[in-house]
Amino acid sequence: MIAFEGVTKRFGPWVAVDDVSFTVEDGAFCVLIGPSGSGKSTLLKTVNRLVVPDAGTVRIDGEDIAALPAEELRRRMGYVIQSVGLFPHWTVERNIATVPSLLGWPKARVRDRVIALMELLHLDPERFRGAFPHQLSGGQQQRVGVARALAAEPRILLMDEPFSALDPITRGTLQAELATIHRQTGTTIVFVTHDMDEALKLADRIAVLDHGRLVQHAAPRDILARPAGDLVRDLVGREEWGLKRLAVETAGERARPANGGVPDGEPLPGDTPLRRALSEMVSRGTDRLAVVDEQGRPAGVLHLGDLVRP
Repeated sequence: MIAFEGVTKRFGPWVAVDDVSFTVEDGAFCVLIGPSGSGKSTLLKTVNRLVVPDAGTVRIDGEDIAALPAEELRRRMGYVIQSVGLFPHWTVERNIATVPSLLGWPKARVRDRVIALMELLHLDPERFRGAFPHQLSGGQQQRVGVARALAAEPRILLMDEPFSALDPITRGTLQAELATIHRQTGTTIVFVTHDMDEALKLADRIAVLDHGRLVQHAAPRDILARPAGDLVRDLVGREEWGLKRLAVETAGERARPANGGVPDGEPLPGDTPLRRALSEMVSRGTDRLAVVDEQGRPAGVLHLGDLVRP
């Protein structure tokens, strides 16, 4: 879907992005991560041409985006930033409808799309359609920002640290909602963060940047198992490596056949991260939990020892 080919961007003597090349597959959730000044936001903005590279090429579906009018390019993708950027004197409905209206969608289709997105993001349409941004909480404003970015059904969604200013509870809720949206729509997402926990929770591919250069581009499990150097180890957290590894594996992957019977208590869905499974074991005072599949059928039993085996 997106290909970075030798992308370089300088601001005076400072090289913000330095000869970066990698691809983001169609439908992938790719997280760009690195310390402040690593070039992650600059690289993200080359995709919608808010930043124009000094060298190299960005392609979408094989097409050099430099050959496309900037307005046409940007209407093909959603963009969400930390400060939301809602139009303050427009209602929630009008904010969400911005791009579909520019594209000339029929009013009924725009209205239906706005309502569907508000429901998906847990914003009661009857309560919030006519509200103004200043009447919303920070989390509600960010939900509107995500809905606006998704309104025209873009194939690409760019997100620049969208949740970093939110409290932990709201942030966790929005992360879960974004993961659900990604599963349901298959939208290609490129997401900037400085938080490795957030990256491990959301991404299927992680690109680590440092001083503008690509340090590692891999699946979360590979980042944890084979970090490429001290920077990646530090981002992961050397002391908490084991716990973070539990965050990217699931109960269904580790469950064993229930030969000895199924333990009592509420079963875990198979897609439950092992980290949460460990928490459940501690809170319930047990070393075994039943696991079920997507249809709620028995899928095995997870033992405490299963969490630590290779």
